[in-house]
Amino acid sequence: MHDRRIPEWLRHAPAPSVRGFAVLAGTEAVARGIMISVFPLAMYRALGDARLVSEVYFLVGLTSLLVGLLVPYVIRFVPRRWVYVAGTQMFAAGALLTVAATPATTVAGLALVTCAVVMVFVCFNAYVLDYIAKIELGRLETSRLFYSALGWTGGPALGVFLYSWWPPAPFLIAAAAAYGMLAVFLVMRLGNGRLITRARVAPVNPFGYFRRFFAQPRLIAGWLFAVIRSCGWWVYVVYLPIFAVENGLGEQLGGIALSISNASLFVAPLMLRFMQRTSVRTAVRTGFMMSGMLFVAAGLLTGAPMMAVVALMIGSAFLILLDVSAGLPFLLAVKPSERTEMSAIYSSYRDVSAIVTPGVSWLVLLVAPIPAVFVAGGAGLLAAWGLATKLNPRLGRARVSVETGPLAPDLPAVGDTLMGEPTSRA
Repeated sequence: MHDRRIPEWLRHAPAPSVRGFAVLAGTEAVARGIMISVFPLAMYRALGDARLVSEVYFLVGLTSLLVGLLVPYVIRFVPRRWVYVAGTQMFAAGALLTVAATPATTVAGLALVTCAVVMVFVCFNAYVLDYIAKIELGRLETSRLFYSALGWTGGPALGVFLYSWWPPAPFLIAAAAAYGMLAVFLVMRLGNGRLITRARVAPVNPFGYFRRFFAQPRLIAGWLFAVIRSCGWWVYVVYLPIFAVENGLGEQLGGIALSISNASLFVAPLMLRFMQRTSVRTAVRTGFMMSGMLFVAAGLLTGAPMMAVVALMIGSAFLILLDVSAGLPFLLAVKPSERTEMSAIYSSYRDVSAIVTPGVSWLVLLVAPIPAVFVAGGAGLLAAWGLATKLNPRLGRARVSVETGPLAPDLPAVGDTLMGEPTSRA
């Protein structure tokens, strides 16, 4: 009798939907978008030297890489939902810590936010692979990019504007958005994900799945594409604002440029359609070739800083094309029993790029100015263009199949859901 009075949604939580995950990603986009163009400026203000900024980003990248690889191991002992909750709280704490604006608190805030992002990222991807069928991944990616577009488009410009007006403002907004992420997560009632069949002998350490990873060329290709694409975003997000400041273009230019670039997210459905009408290989090669050429051109335009900025902005639009397309080989190769572990390994692209980019940039800056960093980034993108020739021309195209559930082998509408956000962004 009493059971009838309890609302149905409380007695039986509805299955998480594509829209629910898109809203969750959109909330995260607000939290990260408002800070993405501010952190490089805050670091440059606190440390006063581009090479020192690169060193700090390098060390923070090493730390977050270790955290990301440890998440699957921790989830064996701590419920996944609590790891996600802890990630949101670390995000808020890092944003609030940065308000103090000292060198120590700024570095600590960056480290907390970076580690929190990778924790949330691994859990988010595992939940997606638990609840969303492969045939729905393309629709999820398009929805996720659409819901995230506002945060990634308006956030960077708004962040630098607020930072110039009152430095604590963007970090306070980011902390509030992090609590919004937590609220959406609790409403979705994701719990610890679905119970999946595990192998008879589980790995005894968080690195036990590396052998499986290295045995699958498609996983390696998807990971390498993600690393190089993410390096492109690191160069754009971190070094463009510093380049603008050093060339007298103002602190706000970097955030405005990033906001304009992220407006390309609104045409993500058109990019997806282009990929479906041509091929995944064509989309991936186009993205890497065009972004690489434009980044190199920006580095060579040393006497015309505004032209260099424009070249980088156009190049970033092709990075978004890669955000949509370049993770397909990994998505199709992941086995259900390896969701959390392989998601953690794939997510390491973010941290590897956070190590490689500032590390290489630090070496470059020892002998050359910042435009040389753009040339180095462009060279890496062009190297990925060459690697993409090995992709199967039919990769990702739909084939006739009776399977339509989470284990369906083909993906007619493709997206890079495992990336979690346009973000490979720093």
